[in-house]
Amino acid sequence: MFLFVSKLLPLLIYPVGLTFLLLAVAGALSWYKSRWTFAPIALALAVLWLASAGGINGALVRSLELQNLPRGEMPTADAIVVLGGCTKPATPPRAFPELTEAGDRVLYAAKLYKDKKAPLIVAVGGRIPWLGGGKPEAGDIAQLLEFMGVPPSAILQESNSLNTYQNAANVKPILQQRGIRRVLLVTSALHMPRSLLVFQRQGIEAIAAPTDFLTTLASNNPQQASIAGVVFDLVPDVARIATTTQALKEYIGLWVYRLRGWA
Repeated sequence: MFLFVSKLLPLLIYPVGLTFLLLAVAGALSWYKSRWTFAPIALALAVLWLASAGGINGALVRSLELQNLPRGEMPTADAIVVLGGCTKPATPPRAFPELTEAGDRVLYAAKLYKDKKAPLIVAVGGRIPWLGGGKPEAGDIAQLLEFMGVPPSAILQESNSLNTYQNAANVKPILQQRGIRRVLLVTSALHMPRSLLVFQRQGIEAIAAPTDFLTTLASNNPQQASIAGVVFDLVPDVARIATTTQALKEYIGLWVYRLRGWA
C-alpha cells in the first residue's frame, strides 16, 4: 500500500497534477458563478510557468546533481551497483530491452567494469506490475550489459526491489554473502543524493558514481548567458516541466525517506 500511495499522491502536487487540481477548483467555482474563478486559473498558469522557467528549473536540477561530483579519477571498489529505472522491457513490438533517458546508468556501469574499477556488477530492480509489468528490470540490465561485452559471470542480479529503499535493503545481504565491502553506486546524478544516503543508512560503503547529467558546469556560467538564451528561458517548455518534476520528486522523496528513517 505504501508503494502505491507513494507513487500516486505526489502526482497531485507535481506541476501538472497541481495545475489540474487548480483548474478543477476553477471549474467548480465557475459552476457556482463565483467571482473568484480567475484566482485558481491564474495560479495554475503561474505553476506551469514557474515549473518551466529556465532559471528555476536549472537551479533545482543543479542543487541535486552537483552534490556528488567525482573528485579526480574514480577509485576502485569490490563491485559496481547499478540501479534500475533505466530500461523498457522487451514487450512487443520491442524485440529487445530498450534504454530510457536514464540509460546512461547501464552504459556507465559497463564502462567502469571495462576500466577495471570493479570485478562485479550488481544489476538492481524489479518491475511494478501496475506500471506496465514485464520481467524484472535487473534481468534486462544484465542482458544489455552482456550485449556491451560484460561476461555473465561478472553480473549479479537483485530482482525484487521496487523503490530506492528496497534497492539498498535487498542489495545489502547479496554484498554481505560475497564479502563485498565497498561499491561504486551508479545512478542518475539527480537521483544520487537520495540513493547515496539510503545506501549509507544501510551500512554500505558506497562511492557515488553519478551519470545521466541533465546540466553541466558550463550551463551554470552567467558569463555565457545571452539575450536569446534569456528569452528562451522565459518561454514555457514541456521538457523543463518534466525535469522540474523529477527534481521535486527527489526532494519529496528525501523528505519522506528521512521521516521514515531510511535516509
